[in-house]
Amino acid sequence: MNVRDNQFVKQGDLLFEIDDRPYRYAVERAVSEQAALEGQISDERRKIAALVSAVSVSHANIQGTEADVARWAAAVNQARADVANAEQGVSRAQAEWTYSKNNLHRIEPLLVKQFVTVDQVDRARTSEIAQAQSLKQAESQLQLAQAGLQSTLAQEERSRAMLLQSKAQHEQSQNAVTTLEPLVNQRGARASAIETARYNLNNCRVYAPFAARVTNLTISEGAYAHVGQQVFTLIDARTWWAVANFREGQLQHIAPGMRADVYVMSKPNVRFSGVVDSIGFGVTPDADVVGRLEPGSA
Repeated sequence: MNVRDNQFVKQGDLLFEIDDRPYRYAVERAVSEQAALEGQISDERRKIAALVSAVSVSHANIQGTEADVARWAAAVNQARADVANAEQGVSRAQAEWTYSKNNLHRIEPLLVKQFVTVDQVDRARTSEIAQAQSLKQAESQLQLAQAGLQSTLAQEERSRAMLLQSKAQHEQSQNAVTTLEPLVNQRGARASAIETARYNLNNCRVYAPFAARVTNLTISEGAYAHVGQQVFTLIDARTWWAVANFREGQLQHIAPGMRADVYVMSKPNVRFSGVVDSIGFGVTPDADVVGRLEPGSA
């Protein structure tokens, strides 16, 4: 306490102060929470940047796998064409081998009758063997082409599966990208908390707002100052006002704005100059505040 009861104080004089440690701690806590929020925003920005990069990578993977699908689709078409050519080769070799075999079976009996020569039979037998080998080679080519087609189909299916996987990863990475809005929206509340804490800290030292007289000081140094509880009263020394009781018959001679001479009982020889502010109506229920007013008094 920096004042005593009935003391006159000037504007700006320190009246009293309370322990500011809880309020300083509150300011530090509010500032720390704001710094933590800014750290969360920075971390979230880095996470979002990484997630956006992952989206770009997944999009590039989609493009790559789409190119692989197109390449393997073309390879499948080529493999099917190779199988078709191999099938035609087998059919051709089969026809030629059948012709050679039938020709050999036709001329072999003629050798006994010497209608054909041994050389003709040998050439026919050699042709049949060669066509049989050609048929086997054509069949091997067909099997190889068919195996190549199956392998290419498997690769195409694998590339399509990878494309679906890449699209799923891309969608997942897009959904994983968060926004800063929930954190940024907390900045106002954190800043308000700091201002409130600083306001409370500043209120730990109470100064006289105007020149006044201290009265009704009912608290002593070391006591607990409760929120909203009166510590003492400051009587504004800048402006004074007086309440006077008049009979109803006298009210017609009094009007707001009229100049008036005021005398107080403590100093009856001192005249104070004043101006009538207003005429009161009704009765105040608290006689200790401004005195008891009768109906029609002023």
